[in-house]
Amino acid sequence: MEANPSTGPATTPATTAEDREALRGTLRAFFAEHGAEDAVRRLMTAESGHDLAVWTLITRQLGLTALGLPEEYGGVGGPAELAVACREAGRALLGAPLLSTLLAGQAVLAGGDPAACADLLPRIADGTVTGTVAVAEPDGRWRSDAYATAARPAGGAWELHGTKTFVLDALTSDLIVAVARTDGGPGLFAVENASAAPGLTRRGLATLDLTRRQGRLDFAGTPARRLDRGDGAAAVGRVLDIAAVLLAAEQVGGARYVLEQTAEYARTRVQFGRPIGSFQAVKHKLADVLIRVESADSAAFGAVAAWEADDAELPLVAALAKAYCSEAYVHAAQEAVQVHGGIGFTWEHWAHLYLKRARSTHELFEAPRVHRERMAGLLVNTP
Repeated sequence: MEANPSTGPATTPATTAEDREALRGTLRAFFAEHGAEDAVRRLMTAESGHDLAVWTLITRQLGLTALGLPEEYGGVGGPAELAVACREAGRALLGAPLLSTLLAGQAVLAGGDPAACADLLPRIADGTVTGTVAVAEPDGRWRSDAYATAARPAGGAWELHGTKTFVLDALTSDLIVAVARTDGGPGLFAVENASAAPGLTRRGLATLDLTRRQGRLDFAGTPARRLDRGDGAAAVGRVLDIAAVLLAAEQVGGARYVLEQTAEYARTRVQFGRPIGSFQAVKHKLADVLIRVESADSAAFGAVAAWEADDAELPLVAALAKAYCSEAYVHAAQEAVQVHGGIGFTWEHWAHLYLKRARSTHELFEAPRVHRERMAGLLVNTP
């Protein structure tokens, strides 16, 4: 793999495979206890969308918000450990602001400003603040050459003007990292203490996936701190690549759970005197889902490995992972509904929860079509 000299090491040294398996087992047991289906359904109607007591355990006891951050800021582990956490969170349909906070930490890190990192990252690592990344605007695009939201100099600082939509955990995040245009191109800007930030209006959005909150942010002269040191386009691109990798890992976790539960149902559900899994049509469905989930797992693993190695091909493999894992998750969830038959369509069944999460993440951070177009452009421009 070719190293990318523009970014350098971003995390602490990677742990061993045994450490990651232990982390996986710990998280699997934790989410089984605190993230059962009844808890997920209860939190779907809660204002915040998550249980504050459980979030405190996630941050203070498990230390998940410290994953992927340098040791000097209270961090531990690297991309592989982040991927394990996202996989297990996706498997449990976690509604807490884990993905959004992890991305906020990586955005601050990508900006590369030493003072901002020293100030913000320790508070993210210890769970003092939650965060999110605000990229998409009213047109819904996550990648753009001309962001409408503007950052303007104001008395030695910056002010934000514009609108961001589909922002994960927009209503509850303490720290917002927004992408905005300047005269020199796009940049990363941090809005701290968001609940009291002047000129910031936050509104919830009605979305398909009731297990995860999204919102709209309107900035009207909101004070902000610039995080990048001039090369904002590179910093923004890296944040979006990392977002694609982490979301792909989450999608694989959800798809794997859907496959396991559906296969178990096919083994135990008896129709016409035999398990439905013995029928050729059901076997073919499940075999197809298995192949897609395994392939998605490989794509996500490859993207994580490229990130961990600081490979210059990260943008390409991140786009590949997001495109493939998005479609594999939707396919697995759709087939789960079909195999479960009439009950799979009901509100009381778990399958529709995963189908809605799959559909929602299919569009989050751009749909597969956009990532394939990006892959084509990257391949054409590769020497």
